[in-house]
Amino acid sequence: MASIRVAEVFAALSLTTDLASGVPVEKGLRTCVVATAFAGVLGLDEADRTAAFHASLLRAVGCTAHAPENAALFVDDTAFQAVLKRLDPGDPAVFGPQLAQFGSWAGARAAELARRFVEIAPTEGPRAAAAGCEVSRALGTRIGLPVRAVDALDDVYERWDGLGIPSGRRGEQISPVARIVHVAEQAVFAHADGGVAGAVAEVHRRAGGHLDPALAAAFVADADAVLAGLAAPDLVAAVVDAEPGPGARVGAGDLEELCAALAVVVDLKGLHLAGHSAHVAAVADAAAALAGLTAAERSTLRCAALLHDLGRAAVSSRIWDSPGPLGAADLERVRLHPYWTERILRRCPGLAPFAEIAAGHHERCDGSGYHRGVRSTDLPFAARLLAAADVFAAATETRAHRPARTVPDAAALLDAEAAAGRLDPAACAAVVEGAGLPRPRAAWPAGLTDREVDVLRHAARGLTNREIAACLGVSERTVGHHLAHVYDKTGRRTRAGAAVFAMEHRLVP
Repeated sequence: MASIRVAEVFAALSLTTDLASGVPVEKGLRTCVVATAFAGVLGLDEADRTAAFHASLLRAVGCTAHAPENAALFVDDTAFQAVLKRLDPGDPAVFGPQLAQFGSWAGARAAELARRFVEIAPTEGPRAAAAGCEVSRALGTRIGLPVRAVDALDDVYERWDGLGIPSGRRGEQISPVARIVHVAEQAVFAHADGGVAGAVAEVHRRAGGHLDPALAAAFVADADAVLAGLAAPDLVAAVVDAEPGPGARVGAGDLEELCAALAVVVDLKGLHLAGHSAHVAAVADAAAALAGLTAAERSTLRCAALLHDLGRAAVSSRIWDSPGPLGAADLERVRLHPYWTERILRRCPGLAPFAEIAAGHHERCDGSGYHRGVRSTDLPFAARLLAAADVFAAATETRAHRPARTVPDAAALLDAEAAAGRLDPAACAAVVEGAGLPRPRAAWPAGLTDREVDVLRHAARGLTNREIAACLGVSERTVGHHLAHVYDKTGRRTRAGAAVFAMEHRLVP
């Protein structure tokens, strides 16, 4: 596999977080183009321009950290986040009408959601933002972002006037790079509504409130030059071209690690999805080895497996965490998630070779699958293998509507699907055989004990201390002690951060 630009992988991650945040697709790319140009207009050195490039492109990398909780509180986490990004509590004349429209995605429940938001925002907002920032820092560090960019990700929800979250930092307490990203993001939102004039007016209005007034004035003075890049016909290419410096490249081995980071972002979308993508990749790889795929083919399959569920980001966590049957509209949204996986991967040339395999995981040999409804003759064997691995892995994981199946029961399910003509028999046989190979466990990471790992696994699925205590047959106080030890040993301070640690070290599912 030829090396690819890291910026292309980050572009795919940006597109994924756009879907998860409910904003127009390519909003992250646009923010990156504007922020990088703005940093250049300001005369910043290459290190700061590079930090602005990465922080603006991946500004929302922690957006799924609190998605299940947001969905439980506000019905649709993606719609909620889209509105949240544009609220302006520093300007009563604007904030009032914004609150009047809050919750419109929930129809008759809009007023109820608006009241709930006002009531819980002072306490729940900082908690949610802290989770997002911790996940951003963990993933940013993991994928090799420069320190200044990672520091900026801690400040993406802060405001110049101190009304931001989670820490209420104000003025120059906020990272200079984050302040550039703030201006760029609001300019991009306003530009979509009203062009250059709209962007200028909105940045000017937010100056001294949300935005650093000196940076706002600098933007207004050079808005045409800063926004010129938005006219590019291909924004992925524009982002790659805008990257300061020579631009890092990765080969197959390092690419898998970057794909694993994308998988973590998506797997946080549901309380029962933690570690699913890595689980599927492991099952598929074991089967691929038995099926005789070459090393290069196995590497491609592993990457495709890690990326197969990127499209889940477009679907509300409410749906993924639903304990009952889904209605027709929700089922249609579910059926579209492989489509979004394919669209994201095909937009980024370096990841396009994975698109057919990754997006084919819900296709079936008899044409009954989705999203394209193709038959086995139209599917490469790697896609059929991934489809079988996905069914097997999902079956052995707990879901909101059912408990996990045993390995023998999951194997029987694959046999039945193969016999019915829906899954490829050879692929199913390889998956079942691969699942029968035992592997001894090494010592737990970070010095965790067996019981601490048990508690962490349940916490990663979003269970409360009381629910974990009931599952493990211990007191709620004991669970609290174990969680405190988990946080101390892993260095994480929120459940979302701990869930990322669990996925990074293959502790879930």
